[in-house]
Amino acid sequence: MAGTKHNLRCQSDDDGIYRVPTYYYLHVLDQTTNVTRVEVGPQNYVRKNNERVIFGPERMVIVPPHHYCVIQNPVVHDRDNSIQYDAAGQVKLQHADLEIRLEQEPFPIYPGERLHVDITPLKVVPSNTALRLRALRDFKDRYEKKVAGDEWLFEGPGTYIPCKEVEVVETVRAFVIKPNQALKLRACTETRDRGGKIRVCGEEWLVRKIGAYLPGAYEEIVDIVNAYVLTEKEAVHVRATCTFCDELGVERRNGQEWLIKMTDTETYIPGVYEQVVGVVSITTLSKRQYCVILDPLNEDGTPQLGQKKLVKGEISFFLMPGERLENGIQDICVLGENEGLILRAKETFTDDTVLPAVKRNPGDKWMIRGPEEYIPPVEVEVIAKRYTIPLDENEGIYVRNIKTGRVRLVCGEAYMLNQDEELWNKELPTVVDELLSGYRDLLADRGDWNKQANAVAKTRSAPEVRDKTKVVTLRVPHNAAVQVFDYKEKKARVIFGPDLVMLGPDEQFTQLSLSGGKPKRPNVIHSLCLLLGPDFCTDIISVETADHARLQLQLAYNWHFETYNKSPETAASLFSVPDFVGDLCKAIASRIRSAVASVTFDNFHKNSAKIICTAVFGYDENLRMRKQFMFPQNNLVITSVDIQSVEPVDQRTRDSLLRSVQLAIEITTQSLEATARHEAERREQEAKGHLERQKIADEVEVERARKELLELQASSMVVESCGQAKAEAQSRVESQLIEGRSEVEKAKLKGEALRIEAETELKRLSCARQAEVQYLQQQINLEVEKVKELADIDIQKFKSIVGSLGRETISFIARAGPELQVKLLQGLGIQSALITDGATPLNLFSTAKGLIGVKSSQHREEV
Repeated sequence: MAGTKHNLRCQSDDDGIYRVPTYYYLHVLDQTTNVTRVEVGPQNYVRKNNERVIFGPERMVIVPPHHYCVIQNPVVHDRDNSIQYDAAGQVKLQHADLEIRLEQEPFPIYPGERLHVDITPLKVVPSNTALRLRALRDFKDRYEKKVAGDEWLFEGPGTYIPCKEVEVVETVRAFVIKPNQALKLRACTETRDRGGKIRVCGEEWLVRKIGAYLPGAYEEIVDIVNAYVLTEKEAVHVRATCTFCDELGVERRNGQEWLIKMTDTETYIPGVYEQVVGVVSITTLSKRQYCVILDPLNEDGTPQLGQKKLVKGEISFFLMPGERLENGIQDICVLGENEGLILRAKETFTDDTVLPAVKRNPGDKWMIRGPEEYIPPVEVEVIAKRYTIPLDENEGIYVRNIKTGRVRLVCGEAYMLNQDEELWNKELPTVVDELLSGYRDLLADRGDWNKQANAVAKTRSAPEVRDKTKVVTLRVPHNAAVQVFDYKEKKARVIFGPDLVMLGPDEQFTQLSLSGGKPKRPNVIHSLCLLLGPDFCTDIISVETADHARLQLQLAYNWHFETYNKSPETAASLFSVPDFVGDLCKAIASRIRSAVASVTFDNFHKNSAKIICTAVFGYDENLRMRKQFMFPQNNLVITSVDIQSVEPVDQRTRDSLLRSVQLAIEITTQSLEATARHEAERREQEAKGHLERQKIADEVEVERARKELLELQASSMVVESCGQAKAEAQSRVESQLIEGRSEVEKAKLKGEALRIEAETELKRLSCARQAEVQYLQQQINLEVEKVKELADIDIQKFKSIVGSLGRETISFIARAGPELQVKLLQGLGIQSALITDGATPLNLFSTAKGLIGVKSSQHREEV
């Protein structure tokens, strides 16, 4: 076409002739009148001298089916659709206006017109889709008058025909509302919804109808609301945001809360004025459970603030809004025989659990004992649960009455504290607690044993904590004593072991602090038990002789207490001296120092034991040394004194003593060496004589033994030769005898095997035949039983059918056929009939005669 235009233009430049094909046009300007006109083909246009072709030839605008185009500044048509011209002959135009042209005959573009929108397919609006349209200016369509700014929807399915007064704002698609869903809408301005209801601006509502929903022009989708699927175990807690009437027809006030249960509806979609607070799970109580509801609702749904409600199982319920559980779901208090509950009343009420009923005032405390099942009312609170404390004869507890404050000791029985009693903690000094612990010596923590015990105690993770409510016990060992002082009664008692001491509430142990170490130091040994002995103690003292030789003595004393008379006075005297070890060592040391000071070192060195024993024990009236020394204050008796070591304190004395001791040792050693040497020489000569005599005796014995050996070898050779021949002969005889016996035994075993095989085969055949006979017999019996049971079933079936139908029914069924036939014959007017199956021959002649005779006789009777 471009080539054609070019050729035409080229041709027009030469001769002014334009070949305009069909459906082509061109614009011609008349330069005389300055008017432009349109020339339409097919034609050969010859340009005049005063004319000029300003446009074309150009193809006409062809709008195919289902298309459109928009023309700007369209020409004006009259009622006959003819183009109007002005006085100068120029076409009239609608300036600044648009014209939408649809499918039509090809048309040219007149001067002044412009193709504003090229040929465009019409927009097809599918189903569940709409075009949101807005009016650009006031106009009136087929239905109503539109004002500029109005919006509406063009809903599919359909083809939208554009209009110059309308613009397409957007494409709106329908929202598919699924089951258990709703669409929350809001009105942008006052409008009418699809249900015909007028909605004001800002109003919200729900669309619950399942299917596709196309929101209106003034409707906007706020949210998609999913339904809550209610079950027997869940409910929805809802709050009203304003006063309205819900779907169930109940008026709800602003701020009111309620539950939606499965009994109300299976699925719940919250409305626009409903706010879902949460999902409430069902509260289920078993037969052994209960709960207390705080601020319960009454029957009218009004909350009873400050009140409580007791709910016992077995039950399932939902907690209403505002209700809450006190301490959750609780188990019923099941009290055993050895259990009890301490209860306290919080308000005045009448207790019906006891007979007769008791009025309880606030603050009253009482106790119930098992066996019993107890559910505390809302007016009662459980303070504590008590258990029976089983106590042996050697076990006990301290019990304090909270009303009077009196503390007493309970032991040797099973005891349960009542509502006015509590366990009392008995406090003891720290030292006493340590001495009572399991890893300490009950008698005394003394010497190396104490160090070892302390080392073991440090390796332990943590010391055992004493239960202060239990009675304090101490097992007094044998031959020991313990003093207990009662501060309330101001009395003391002494317990001799073996025995068990149980402290009362106001009693304490008398703690002993004894001297220890070498030399003795005070408050080294701590003990609760006083060992009565016999025992010993060791001490180191320094003495000085008459010639001023200072010596250090290590002495050991054996002692014991005289307890043959265990009267209270004697027992109390044992603990009259707090540190009897220190007093003992000091008294004996003073006696020894005074005795040693009156003798010289040489005399003391020779007679030290006698001097010390005389100083300690003294002499009696007969000038004999006493055997013991007794302290009358606490009946302590010293039985012996042992000197373990004597060491000089002065270095010169120590050196001289060492030289004298070494000289005495050397003299003694030399004399012992000479005596030992002479004795060794004598023993050596005696040993040599014994050796020579022993050699001669051994040689004689050797010769005698050689002779006996030769004799034995000769006799053994004779025995060997004879024995070999005899053994060979005996072996041959034995082998032949064994072979014969084996053959005989073999024949016997072979015959026995054949007999066993034959008997086994016979038994097998007999068992097979017998099993086959039993199988056939059982099969026959089963067949007989089957036939019998089938017969019984048929009989029972027939009886059941007959019984269910009844005799009259069966008789009616039997007579139904003949009676029906008779009625049919009567209805047809047939007097007689013959029914046959067609296979049995009949004598129709006689039959016809009978029929004729019957008919003629009837006719005669009628005449």
